Amino acid sequence: MKRLAFSISAALVLASPGLAQSSDLLIIGNSAPGMVQRLTGSGDLARLRSAFEERGAEVSLATGADADAMRSAFRAFADGLDATTDDVGIVLTGQFVSTIAGTYLLPAGMERLSLAAVVADGFPLDAVYAVAAEYPGRALIVLGEVEGEDDMPAGVSVDLPFQDIPQGVTLAIGPSGNAARFADRLSDATGEDVLPLAREAGLSLLGFVPRELPLFAGTDITLPQISPDRNTQAREAADLAAWEKAVSANTEAGYDTYLAAFPEGQNAAEARQRLTAIRSEPFFREKQTEENLALSRDARREIQRDLSLLGYNTRGIDGIFGRGTRGAVTAWQNANNLSASGYLDADQIARLDAQAERRAAELEEEARQRQAQLERQDRTFWSETGARGDEAGFRAYLKRFPDGIYAEEAQGRLDAIEDQRRSQAEGEDRRRWQIARQTDTEAGYRAYLAERPTGAFVEEARARIEYFQNNAEQIALQERAQADEAALGLNDTARRLAEARLAELGLQPGAVDGTFDDEARRAIRRYQDARNLRVSGYLDQATVVRLMADSILR
Repeated sequence: MKRLAFSISAALVLASPGLAQSSDLLIIGNSAPGMVQRLTGSGDLARLRSAFEERGAEVSLATGADADAMRSAFRAFADGLDATTDDVGIVLTGQFVSTIAGTYLLPAGMERLSLAAVVADGFPLDAVYAVAAEYPGRALIVLGEVEGEDDMPAGVSVDLPFQDIPQGVTLAIGPSGNAARFADRLSDATGEDVLPLAREAGLSLLGFVPRELPLFAGTDITLPQISPDRNTQAREAADLAAWEKAVSANTEAGYDTYLAAFPEGQNAAEARQRLTAIRSEPFFREKQTEENLALSRDARREIQRDLSLLGYNTRGIDGIFGRGTRGAVTAWQNANNLSASGYLDADQIARLDAQAERRAAELEEEARQRQAQLERQDRTFWSETGARGDEAGFRAYLKRFPDGIYAEEAQGRLDAIEDQRRSQAEGEDRRRWQIARQTDTEAGYRAYLAERPTGAFVEEARARIEYFQNNAEQIALQERAQADEAALGLNDTARRLAEARLAELGLQPGAVDGTFDDEARRAIRRYQDARNLRVSGYLDQATVVRLMADSILR
C-alpha cells in the first residue's frame, strides 16, 4: 500500500489520480492553518482523508502539531520506507531558524523563542537530511518559509546555511506561498516536469539539480463510474464555472457574487475563507500582485540590497520579507509618493533597482574623490615623517595612517629596529619584552616598564600603551565587528568574491584564497575608510552591500 504521512495543516502534495507507485511522502506544515482548505477548495479535512484513501494511500493526519507530534509523524514516515523501491518526498512549511547545532522547523504555537526552546522543541533538518541521503537521485525536499520575527535571540538566526545538503538530494526552497503553489501544481505532475514546475513557482533549487528529476511517475487508477442525475450534473457544472470566474477575479465582489448564487455550493466554505482574508488585509490586491511575481529568494535578497543601499534598513539581507523589510518597503514607497502598502509590484521593483544603481554610482564617485584626498594627505604626511628615516617619524606616520600607502614600509623599518635592539639587549631584558609582546596588553607593557625602566624596548612599550589608551573604543568595535562578520555566515566562495573585488579596486588584499589574513583585513579597512563606513577590517552588512554595488558598476 502506498504511504502518505500528512502532518499538521499543510499544502496538498503529490496526490492525484496518478499517485506515484512506490513513493513515500512526509508533509509537516506549520504555515497558516487554512492552507489545506485554500489549496484543495475543501473545508472538510475528513473528505481530504477519504480522497487519499480512495487512491490507495495510507493517510496520517494531524493538526496543530507540537514538537512531539512532528517527531511522531516523522518517525512513522521513516519506519515505513523501503530503500529498494521507494522515492521520497518531504515537504516542510513554516518558520525555519538556524543555530550552531543546525537548522530547525519551529513547532506550531511556540510562544517564547529562545536558543534552548529551538534546540529542544524544533524539528531538526538534519534528521530529514539523514533519511533523504539514503535515496540519492530519488529524494526531493521542499522548504516553504513563512515570515517570522526579525529580532532573534542570541544564538538563533533566520539566515539558513545549506552547505550540508546530502549528495544526490534535491532541495527546493522559497516563500511558503510559492511552495504551496508548487505543491498544488505538482499534484498533476508525471515526474519529468518536477524541477521546471519548481522554477516556475519561484523556488530556488539547491543540492542535486539534474536536467530532469523523474520522481513520482504516475500510474492510472480506475475509479468507479457514477451516472449523476442530469439536473445535479448541470448544477455542479454551473457551480464550477461560477467558482472559476470568482477565483480568476480574486476580489471581494467576485466571491460575494459566487456565494449569492451558490450559498451552499461546493466551494462556499473556500469563498467565505477568501473573503475573510481579503477583508482582514487592507492591501490584499497589492499582496496578491507581489505573490504572483513568484520572487525567488535571490530576487528578494537583491531587493533588500537595493533598499539598504538607498538607506532603508531591512534588518537583514536573507531573502525573507519580515517586518524589517516590509517597513523598509513602506518607507521607500512613502518617499516616492506611492501607495504605502509594504508590497511591491514589477514596476516598483524596476524603479527601486534603477534608483539603487544610480545611488551606487554616486557613492562610488564620492569614494573615489575621498580616496584621492586621503592619498594626497597620506603622501604629504609621509614626506614630513617616515620619509626622514628615523624611528620617531615611522611611529608618527603609523599613528596617523595605520593602513596608509607606506604602512608596510614603516612597520617593516620599525620591526628591523626592534630586531636590532633585541639582538643587542641582554638576556633578561629580551625575555621580559617577549612576555609583554606575547600578551600584548596595556597591563603587560606597564609591567615591562616597571621592571625595566631603562630597557631597550621602552619606546615600543610606551607606544603600545598609548595605542591602548587612545583606541579603547576601536578595540571594542573590533570585537563587535568580528561577531557581526561571523553572523553573516560567509562561505569560502563569498570570501573569495570579496577579496577579488577588493583586488579589482586596487586595495591589495593579498592572495584571493578565501582567507582573511592581515593583508585582506587592511584592504577591507581601506575600502571602508574611503566610503565612510564603519572602519573595522571586518565585513558587515553595509560593507557587503557596497561591495556588491561596486561590482555592478565595474
